[in-house]
Amino acid sequence: MSSEIGVPYLGANATADAVADALRDAGCVVIERAVTPDVMDAIRDELTPYLDATACGVDEFVGYQTRRTGSLVARSQRFRELPVHPLVLGTLDRVLGDHATSYQLHLTQVIDIGPGEPGQMVHRDQWAFDFFPFPNGYEVECHTMWAMTDFTEENGATRVIPGSHRWEDKLRPGIDQTVAAVMPKGSVFVYVGSVYHGGGANNSDAHRLGVNIGYTLSWLRQEENQYLACPPEIARELPDDLAKLIGYRRGAYALGYFGDLQDPMEALHPERNASPTFNAKP
Repeated sequence: MSSEIGVPYLGANATADAVADALRDAGCVVIERAVTPDVMDAIRDELTPYLDATACGVDEFVGYQTRRTGSLVARSQRFRELPVHPLVLGTLDRVLGDHATSYQLHLTQVIDIGPGEPGQMVHRDQWAFDFFPFPNGYEVECHTMWAMTDFTEENGATRVIPGSHRWEDKLRPGIDQTVAAVMPKGSVFVYVGSVYHGGGANNSDAHRLGVNIGYTLSWLRQEENQYLACPPEIARELPDDLAKLIGYRRGAYALGYFGDLQDPMEALHPERNASPTFNAKP
């Protein structure tokens, strides 16, 4: 089985409907130059001490020449613009929010693929949920990969099989069935959790850096523990929309309360005397 379609490309002025349509058709889409390169440079500058301190992976899947640096909300103020990018959230409203009460931030990490790293095993991100066989067409997860450097065939651009979100689960496609999501710095590759993909091989002499931000339905466990990555003393300084997206809110009627059935935002801002009115949307 192989893909008969390529990666769709849209401009930064695309509508959320157009991005959502591309995801439904291909399971992935590149939005070119969604932010300016200087935004990615500013994020990289703030994260440099953490990037430099991160060790490479310990197995083939995470990559022996690949570094993965997390806790980005707490570590970089400029990064905080990306998880709540209006076009991304508008797309999520259509792809995840159309069949669930709410969605949440799943993970944040810079993935730095170093020279000489081979291609990653082709996989589905939703396998993280203990390989649970979600119904075909019912998306529970959506990811973004922001280009902190240019993504090229040579330096390890993410590889994907467009249309494979409709395939059977637990397949083992080969890298030869994939195509590269090539894109310039500041662009974002958006893909659903059911599409088969993997990190590309870095055959260049430079590092390929991408900012991976994932989102899931709020009744699923987050891959990155956001309450340790961004504890209350930091979360209370965040804009409300980002704090709620991290998970400082109820994810459904009775999910995620604290104390005496209180909303998590009351823990961050007890001085507000928050209303008990329930609103799960980000």
